[in-house]
Amino acid sequence: MILRAGQFEFTFPRPALVMGIVNVTPDSFFDGGRFLDAEAAVAHALQLVEQGAEIIDVGGESTRPGAAPVAESEELRRVMPVIGQLAGRIKVPISIDTLKPGVARAALAAGASIVNDIAANRADGALGRLVAETRAGYVCMHMQGTPQTMQANPVYTDVVREVREFFSERLQRLSDCGVSRDQIILDPGIGFGKTVEHNLQLLGAARSFADLERPVLLGVSRKSFIGKLLGAELAARLPGALACACLAIAAGVQIIRAHDVAETVQAIRMTEAILAKQRTSCGIL
Repeated sequence: MILRAGQFEFTFPRPALVMGIVNVTPDSFFDGGRFLDAEAAVAHALQLVEQGAEIIDVGGESTRPGAAPVAESEELRRVMPVIGQLAGRIKVPISIDTLKPGVARAALAAGASIVNDIAANRADGALGRLVAETRAGYVCMHMQGTPQTMQANPVYTDVVREVREFFSERLQRLSDCGVSRDQIILDPGIGFGKTVEHNLQLLGAARSFADLERPVLLGVSRKSFIGKLLGAELAARLPGALACACLAIAAGVQIIRAHDVAETVQAIRMTEAILAKQRTSCGIL
């Protein structure tokens, strides 16, 4: 399986990729405000690459539950200086975390290679056509509702089946827009329009997305469902996030999106080493 994102290409199976998060926002749930200054954001991104991040995800609009929308002009003001500086300094793909085609276009022109789209549930095909035109990678994420409404009362008959059906439908829709299958990453959207139970069901069924033959990205980094389940405050949720990441790797997930890159890289490399030894012991090549 191949993933192509602009000039970058990854062939799976291979060690899982860690996507490091750079929030250029005042209100993101974990690090809002810490990297609002462009120089601070660039320095943080460089540190994440040193720690082992193989994708840097830059976002200028918080997508936490209930977050207020940000005007396109303000989002551009936040992210463009960061992407412009990083594009000439790092040798890993830059992802733009946005739901606005205008921001995505500007970011791709400035050196980004991936569009991380939480609003892949939209009806408009403008962003799909942009991805086809630019040959960028595309993260297709499942979300019920919008960041403002998604946690009001998420309801599913069968969350795993419905997310699979969403992916199948979107793969066809993106193909109709001219997007090649090898540009697409699938993200089940943990915490985006899901209850704690829905999140646990999706995590437990991560392997069920494998037959769609696209890399799966999982974002669980310190999310609120961990706190609700374990009674852990934000600062104490890293162990729970690492447990989710390691089990996801064992289930075949290829990309982990994380704030805590060094810890996540170490945890998943250890998991991969054990799994490799397990396969060798069982005679599986």
